Amino acid sequence: MATFSSNFLSTQFLFPPKSPALHRRFSRLVMSVQSTTATQFDIKQYMIEKAAIVNKALDSAIPAKAFPDSNLLHDAMHYSLMAGGKRVRPTLCLAACKLAGGLEPWALPVALAIEMIHTMSLIHDDLPFMDNDDLRRGKLACHKAFDEPTALLAGDAMLSLAFETASNLSSYPADVTPDRIARVVVELARCSGTGGVAEGQLVDIKSTGLSEPVPLHKLEYIHLHKTSALLEASVVTGAIIGGGSDEQIDRLRRYARSTGLLFQVVDDILDLTKSSEELGKTAGKDLANDKTTYPKLIGLDKSREFAEKLLRQAKEQLNGFDSESAAPLVYLANYIAYRQK
Repeated sequence: MATFSSNFLSTQFLFPPKSPALHRRFSRLVMSVQSTTATQFDIKQYMIEKAAIVNKALDSAIPAKAFPDSNLLHDAMHYSLMAGGKRVRPTLCLAACKLAGGLEPWALPVALAIEMIHTMSLIHDDLPFMDNDDLRRGKLACHKAFDEPTALLAGDAMLSLAFETASNLSSYPADVTPDRIARVVVELARCSGTGGVAEGQLVDIKSTGLSEPVPLHKLEYIHLHKTSALLEASVVTGAIIGGGSDEQIDRLRRYARSTGLLFQVVDDILDLTKSSEELGKTAGKDLANDKTTYPKLIGLDKSREFAEKLLRQAKEQLNGFDSESAAPLVYLANYIAYRQK
């Protein structure tokens, strides 16, 4: 079983006494970042442009129906894949490829595979015997739009399609060598299996509804696998395809690991503070299911403080890269920290 030696929690929670002004300070930081983003780098427009590229490619990625009399599996796959979403993970992959010295189109097959793995995890996560949610991205979850067996098999097929997409040598230009593609496939396998999503999901399920609260180190373990691993793979695979050096890839891995955990901390905060209409999924579900979250363990204010610290750690790893090339990753980290859904 793969483990992470992040040591995030060893010193993170030595906080000063709670300040009544913390929430106001957090709000001011949000406004400051949004203002800076608008004048220095238009992250919103950047994400719209990259999402359009990814969506166009994803829309044609589901294979033609295998049997003339049944297209149900492909319909379910296409429904979930194209149900919306901000395409944060493929955008991170494209940005990391460019930062490492490659061209963004080189990384498009990997970016598509990452979104397929992410969609698979959402389909399975929503199933009644997992997290049991009827809504995803503001629409009916796959098992509600179709049925449970179809949803389960659509997720399985999506995972297979992800690896077919990422490993297809003909999808890459000659500049991308087979050894890079092989490294990418290994990284994707790690993040989707016992080193990532599958392991994190199982530990999360087994840790829900216990009489004793989950300790912080176990909560970190869950989220570094269930959420952070795929965000980490998004950045690392992009850097590999782009031809990044081992030192660059290591630094980008640390950036992504901090950003991935940040994503989950913010997700926990939003689940507690936003409505279902705002989130596009069922709000307050973690509390209803007696799940352990960062706000539940350390409180809302300290969770916000932890998020700020993770954001600083992530951006520190980008020091030394060309500032213009690093701008998308800087502001994607800001976006993850200060998103509202």
